[in-house]
Amino acid sequence: MTPFPVASLYAALAGLVLLWLSLRVIRERGRAQVALGHGEAEALLRASRAQGNFVEYAPLALLLLALLEASGTGSWLLHALGAALLAGRLLHGVGIARIPEDMRLRQAGMGLTFGVLGAASLLLLLRAVAG
Repeated sequence: MTPFPVASLYAALAGLVLLWLSLRVIRERGRAQVALGHGEAEALLRASRAQGNFVEYAPLALLLLALLEASGTGSWLLHALGAALLAGRLLHGVGIARIPEDMRLRQAGMGLTFGVLGAASLLLLLRAVAG
């Protein structure tokens, strides 16, 4: 059994989401025949940014989740944060990759992600200050 079962669950699921986003980039690179950059291929640019944006936000959110779990935060709250993070990253990834872009999905995804980052950060800060 892992010492952080809830954070481990969401890290594993996030790993699968990253794998899916990465495979989309590889597929679009093949279609566009572009090895580096995105050339003129909008679909490749969008797939690359969906993957890049995931990598920019998910690691810190998962770290915060693990630190909250280590500090004794209840599993119900950890699951709520983890589920919101995954939903947000999936919505964003789908929204940004579509042509034409579905801005509602992208905005909902970023809203969920920012909500998780903000709530987890504030809760961890409160725990740190309270001792």
